[in-house]
Amino acid sequence: MTTLDQIRNCLEGVVPAFLATSDGEGMPNVSEISQVHYVDPGHVALSYQFFNKTRRNVLATRVASVIVVDPDSNAQYRLELDFEETQTGGPLFEAMRAKLAGIASHTHMELVFRLLGSDVYEVRAIEPLPSRRLEVLRPCNPLSAARRVAAELTTPEEVGPLLDRFLAALERQMGIGHSMVLMLDPETGRLFTVASHGYPSTGIGFDVGLGQGVIGVAAAEGVPIRIGHLAADYSYGEAVRSAAGIDSPAGPVTGIPYPGLEAPLSQIALPLRPLGETVGVLFAESPQRNRFGYDDEDALQLVAQSLGMRLLLGRQDGREPAMPQSIETASSAAPLRLRHYRFDDTVFIDDAYLIKGVAGAIFWKLATEHAETGRTEFCNRELRLDATLRLPAHFDNLESRLLLLQRRLAERGGGIQIHRSGRGRFRFDVAGDLTLEEL
Repeated sequence: MTTLDQIRNCLEGVVPAFLATSDGEGMPNVSEISQVHYVDPGHVALSYQFFNKTRRNVLATRVASVIVVDPDSNAQYRLELDFEETQTGGPLFEAMRAKLAGIASHTHMELVFRLLGSDVYEVRAIEPLPSRRLEVLRPCNPLSAARRVAAELTTPEEVGPLLDRFLAALERQMGIGHSMVLMLDPETGRLFTVASHGYPSTGIGFDVGLGQGVIGVAAAEGVPIRIGHLAADYSYGEAVRSAAGIDSPAGPVTGIPYPGLEAPLSQIALPLRPLGETVGVLFAESPQRNRFGYDDEDALQLVAQSLGMRLLLGRQDGREPAMPQSIETASSAAPLRLRHYRFDDTVFIDDAYLIKGVAGAIFWKLATEHAETGRTEFCNRELRLDATLRLPAHFDNLESRLLLLQRRLAERGGGIQIHRSGRGRFRFDVAGDLTLEEL
């Protein structure tokens, strides 16, 4: 007996499906349909784009039949369907809308292919149809590769090196050469990049809002979002200009450019939900069309769950790392001018943008205390207890925020650096005098 799980490759939208319906009097109608989406082992969802003859027939009889084709083997199947409901919002709708945007872009029909709803059907029967089948050589088992990637998360490393090694393992074990991890700031509703792999620039600190692009939609809806074609509706052009803080020419630049591929043909974003609440996103992309299939999505979702739990635990081994050599001494370095905007905690060093948001507030606290008292040693606990930083009580992402701040300072190459000095402790090293300006 053929199951829906066995034929998921037929539901990628590469080969158009054909939907057959009839009216109340038995008059048949056949139409091409853009998308048959896998929901669970007993259900599929069809894209509802037009109120036409097919739509009227479905509402009248509540039954349909659809033929799907495996794009690799040419295997063909007929699905007998019973209509249940139409969804016009939520995770399923957003996942189908993202995929449909990719199909529309691939066929240059962006203005025609617009999803109005997701029609959910129970699959009553699956019938294999006669067809000339091609032999398919399947790649390595993605679940086995995912197990090896997840094993990289069992070491007691600090967050920064752990994420770097994790993303490198995605390429080594699963062939995913471009990826990044973003963490959610619940106060601002934005996700900020803390680690990336395979790009010319790291993009550390790049941020995108909930609901923007595949990353923002995956975080907002709490489900994986995957597209297999270049999708104009889900490109990052607008997000980079507006959401990432690229301000008007007359104002200061308060954002970091998007580090990803300029023209990806496949993208997948998986929310990190260790306790059923989104705290970040694992994102991957490829210049190859249809790079990520249903099996890849399953494997990466398991990896994302492991990553989310590892970040939640935030374990460290407590060993004292070697103390790095000191940067310039205060007497030999030029003074540094810091400017802080209270509105969104944006911070500039001299005239160069550094960071904003909660990480900016943390930096300003450290800089202020150092300027007033000369203090250099701090601990995570005191930051968690500081109400002015607005850290959430249940999952504050503090380690990720400190990692973001540490890497932004390292990339800038200035006279201020953060170095880990023990478990839950760090050092705020400053070369030169600080001049603070708050606006």
